[in-house]
Amino acid sequence: MIDQALRDQLRVAHERNDYAPLLALIPYASLIGIECRREEQGVLFCLPANRNNIGNPLLPAIHGGVIAGFMELAAALQLILFTGTEQVPKIIDFSVDYLRAGLYRDTFARCQLWRQGRRVTNVAITAWQADPQEPIATARAHFKIDESTAP
Repeated sequence: MIDQALRDQLRVAHERNDYAPLLALIPYASLIGIECRREEQGVLFCLPANRNNIGNPLLPAIHGGVIAGFMELAAALQLILFTGTEQVPKIIDFSVDYLRAGLYRDTFARCQLWRQGRRVTNVAITAWQADPQEPIATARAHFKIDESTAP
C-alpha cells in the first residue's frame, strides 16, 4: 500500500512537475538515470545518454536490456502517476519489439493505457531518439491493478 507521505509527495510532484524525488525512491530508476515530466501530450519519459548504459561499444548502442527496463519502468510509473492506485502495480507480462539500434543519445518514451477487464491494464510503450515517428522499440505490458483504479 502507498502510505499518506508518498501520496503527499506524489501530489507535490504533480503540482511542481518535478518527479525526481519520486524517481529517487526507485533504485533501478536511479541506476539508469530515468527522468520524466508532464507535457501537453502526457508524460514524457527520458533516458539520458549515459556511458554506463552502453551494451555495444562498437556502435555505440544502448544495451537492449536497459531499453526494455526503461520502457517497463515507464509503464509502471505511468500507472502509479495517473491511476490513483494504492499499490505498486504487479507486472503480468512484458513484450518488446526492437526496431532499430538505440544509439548513444537521449532516448524518450510515451505510454498509452487501456483497461482490460476489472483487474488488468494494458500499457503500450513507444521509445524513440531523434523522431517520435521513428521508434527504436515498441512494447506491450499487462499489469494487475486494484479493481477500484481504472485508467
